[in-house]
Amino acid sequence: MAASIAGSAVVAFKSTGITSRLSGEPKLRRFGTSVQLHNQQSFSTECRFTSSFASSGVRAQVATIEQASVEGTKTVEAPVVVVTGASRGIGKAIALALGKAGCKVLVNYARSSKEAEEVCKEIEASGGQALTFGGDVSKEADVESMIKTAVDAWGTVDVLINNAGITRDGLLMRMKTVQWQEVIDLNLTGVFICTQAAAKIMMKKRKGRIINIASVVGLVGNAGQANYSAAKAGVIGFTKAVAKEYSSRNINVNAVAPGFIASDMTAKLGEDIEKKILGTIPLGRYGQPEEVAGLVEFLALNPAAAYMTGQVLTIDGGMVM
Repeated sequence: MAASIAGSAVVAFKSTGITSRLSGEPKLRRFGTSVQLHNQQSFSTECRFTSSFASSGVRAQVATIEQASVEGTKTVEAPVVVVTGASRGIGKAIALALGKAGCKVLVNYARSSKEAEEVCKEIEASGGQALTFGGDVSKEADVESMIKTAVDAWGTVDVLINNAGITRDGLLMRMKTVQWQEVIDLNLTGVFICTQAAAKIMMKKRKGRIINIASVVGLVGNAGQANYSAAKAGVIGFTKAVAKEYSSRNINVNAVAPGFIASDMTAKLGEDIEKKILGTIPLGRYGQPEEVAGLVEFLALNPAAAYMTGQVLTIDGGMVM
């Protein structure tokens, strides 16, 4: 039972456009007045100085001001982010963190429409922008529609968070083929489909960040989770391969591997089981969804993460060292 809960616990787990404009017109009149006042003693000197100044200093100043004015009118757009499986747990925490950081967030869900709407409302209440999209990320048609929805609403996709996942735990000898296939389809194939669709947008503008939510069981395995462990190990390998493919297009691809993260499921564990689990965690506690979200936010938005790609960052309280 503890093994089964491990994967479940892991899975469960505005900016408006800023326009800075140079105020006022290029101040030619001020430059002219300054020249005239400075040279009232000699008309001929004034004429020669004015002519010389106009042919050099004024033009240079005007060019500088005009350039600054053009650059100043450019709008800094809020990043557009797609978060899969964002109606609860880790996905919800990620969507909220990025929304409150000023991103425009598409909140994907499979069945929990009410919960997804609540996530959007919370983002909007903080001054951000959000919309929901119900769809199965293991289906190409749904994913294409999801990406199109983001592009139609906001013009592009800057960041993709592949978070959606399920567990179908059971010992290998008793695992049904359908249990295996469902987990592989959603947790691994879904990551492939979403990445491929979003990368088409990112490649055109030669910029983007993709973060895949893996798991520590993809690194060390877990009894009773052969399907889940295989899928998450696949996500890790996929992350590294795609990071190499897209690095020339300035697209960063990284993975985050959570350990035991607090959720509704971990709250229902018996005292004995919880004690055994916490005994495997050096920090002696579960992680919080917001802690995972903080790491994802760093990878997605922080300039300091621009030189990171193909990395797998564990956030597990020290379980895997």
